[in-house]
Amino acid sequence: MKKNWKKTLVPLAALLAAALATPAAAQSVLRVKPSGDVRVTDPHLGSDSMARNLGYMVYDTLFAVDAGLRIRPQMVESWSAEEGGRLWRFRLREGLRFSDGTPVTAADVIASLRRWAQNDGLGQQLMARGAVFTAEDARSFTLALNAPWGLVLEALGKPGAPVPFIMPERLAQTPANRAVPEVLGSGPYRFVVAEWRAGDRIVFERNPAYQPRPEPADGFSGGKVARFDRVEWLIMPDQQTAIDALRKGEIDIAEDIPADLLPILRRARDITVARQDEIGVAQQIRLNTTQPPFDNPKLRQALLAAVDGAEFLKAVTDDPAQGRACQSFYACSSPWHTTAGWPRPDLERARQLVRESGYDGTPAVLLNAAENTNINAFTLVADALLRGIGIRTDLQSMDWASVVSRRQSREPVGRGGWSIFISGPGGLDYMEPVSHLGLRSNCEKAWFGWPCDAEIERLRAAFADTTDEAARRDITARIQARALETVPYVPIGIQYQLRAHRANLDGLLNPPAPVYWNVSRR
Repeated sequence: MKKNWKKTLVPLAALLAAALATPAAAQSVLRVKPSGDVRVTDPHLGSDSMARNLGYMVYDTLFAVDAGLRIRPQMVESWSAEEGGRLWRFRLREGLRFSDGTPVTAADVIASLRRWAQNDGLGQQLMARGAVFTAEDARSFTLALNAPWGLVLEALGKPGAPVPFIMPERLAQTPANRAVPEVLGSGPYRFVVAEWRAGDRIVFERNPAYQPRPEPADGFSGGKVARFDRVEWLIMPDQQTAIDALRKGEIDIAEDIPADLLPILRRARDITVARQDEIGVAQQIRLNTTQPPFDNPKLRQALLAAVDGAEFLKAVTDDPAQGRACQSFYACSSPWHTTAGWPRPDLERARQLVRESGYDGTPAVLLNAAENTNINAFTLVADALLRGIGIRTDLQSMDWASVVSRRQSREPVGRGGWSIFISGPGGLDYMEPVSHLGLRSNCEKAWFGWPCDAEIERLRAAFADTTDEAARRDITARIQARALETVPYVPIGIQYQLRAHRANLDGLLNPPAPVYWNVSRR
């Protein structure tokens, strides 16, 4: 009898242990096919959109923009400006905690902002004003500047990558060019590192320590209420596989739907298709200005002369509602958008510039994120265009995560370097000169490609130092004129990303990056 009892007990105990070891068994789960994989988990390191998206899940910010792009308080309870804008005082909300239960303090905020500022255009401009952060007590801190600056709150509430997310001081002390060893924030979810499998899935669980603001969710601001216990990002490079999974109900959301699959989804009654946001992404050809062949400005000017953004966009969609060429270095919806000086596409002029450049035949290495339908199409068009104006090419296909890794290389193309990659940072980062990701020309501190031009940097600083609208409009035009000479990148146009989801989901928000708080299932 004793022997039989033991035989019964073992399988029962094993079943109980298995049940306890399966946290998702009794939990609500939202399953998402994101637009790409995650290789970089540190959102302070640079402009990678997937690191930014991950950051919004697990971190929080002092300020945030609402759906109308107005700055709203987020972690901050109160703030004030004194001495004509030279001194700022901030106080954190009571009860803010990181997901490990430790309180968020002014020391955490200060260390995080100092680290973020080293890699961000607005942050660099802020620190150039002699910014000194001082903790007054556990919840209060000050910011002292050597001169008034009109973009303080815009910097602290900057929504585009790199976002000024707040992390514990011990992690924020990591050098700004090295990844933090742990993903730990005070946002609505926590990153489950034990379940992260690169190329397969990223898992988040509700942060029990998070205290949402009392206001309704609005853009990136307001109460970030985690209505699901878990959010799983399932990596599906093949778009048809993702669409099939969505139609079968195996996933709830599929981001960045290619135009050719839209008719299938729009015929399905239980699927809803809509824009992910109303600003779009700034698709562009990013050039490595530090290595041959595009260290030669005439070759960069040649490519600019050859590109017709409308023709690139036609490679992915015939629907004008899904994208448009801006003929500007500023996003189409920017209040500073200008077409002044923009050249008409002219292939013969492009070929002439190649001849004048003294081009020696060094191949241009194109990094092609072939898993991404849009990037793949744009890269193939760029490859044909380059060859058509007389520039040799070396097209190398890989996944987006590999592009993110490879583009950090400063080596020549013959030693694992690169010449071109195509990317679509959020259009929000292309609205005005100071935070403008693509126009930054501060050499090694600039975005990948590292353009270097003292005049553009001087004008960017002048834009931030004046509040006069007419003066700012003049400065933005002068920046564009100079950028047409230096060509830090070649704009393609604004493209609106489409997201499909099961029709039984409520509360989906559409700020300029996908966020998954506030979502519930009927």
